[in-house]
Amino acid sequence: MELTGNVFVVTGGGNGIGREVVLGLLTRGARVAAVDLSEQGLAETAALAGAGERLSTHTVDITDRAAVEVLPDAVISAHGRVDGLLNVAGIIQPFVRFADLEYSHIEKVMAVNFWGVVHTTKAFLPQLRTRPQATVVNVSSMGALAPVPGQAVYGASKAAVMLLTEALYAELKGTPVTVSVVFPGGVSTHIAENSGAAIPGRSTDAAASAGSLTTAPDAARQIIDKAVVVGSFRVVIGKDARMLDSMSRLSPRRATDFIAKKMAGLLS
Repeated sequence: MELTGNVFVVTGGGNGIGREVVLGLLTRGARVAAVDLSEQGLAETAALAGAGERLSTHTVDITDRAAVEVLPDAVISAHGRVDGLLNVAGIIQPFVRFADLEYSHIEKVMAVNFWGVVHTTKAFLPQLRTRPQATVVNVSSMGALAPVPGQAVYGASKAAVMLLTEALYAELKGTPVTVSVVFPGGVSTHIAENSGAAIPGRSTDAAASAGSLTTAPDAARQIIDKAVVVGSFRVVIGKDARMLDSMSRLSPRRATDFIAKKMAGLLS
């Protein structure tokens, strides 16, 4: 799919991978509607971009269905159409065992990570299906490939995103809309802090604990190139995620035991 001149909606555009995706698309000539809960984060993205009217910012809570349902009109008002939707926004849970996780945290993680994707996809899909070429890209996680102790609900929410996206791919075969699911490994972002789940002085990222991190700009580049431009069915980013993907296919129990051993110190 061409980038120059096309219009892409990016959730989570106020920080992390989402911000890098916004900046990457703009650099390559696209128009972007950046969506985030943080007005300040969006303002910082806009200042970094310096893209003028090619970038619009929309402060929206993606867990609010009514707010998301009017978002397409706002984007079309700013850019005239919508050619792609990239769901990057996400949060992790507090790093505790499932038995100790409060319902309020469970509901929040599912609301952002799963229902947020449902809301935006339902809202924008009618517009995307009218375009000669269009794309939906949903960011899952390597936590959907194998369970991470202390992130059971986060992993479940991302596994739901994976299956929803792959079902959407099957349903949209033969239409102009390509559908991709992305599995980043450990990425250098502030997701723990933004989720209210940081452990002072310690990383809450499985890959970081294993000593391997993918940079946010590199993850953004691969999302743009492999998912948006090529329309790959699955995009697995980082050596850690590729290893876990292979291991979980060959021996799910071995993959589970491997991650449990790596993360044991964070649950002690």
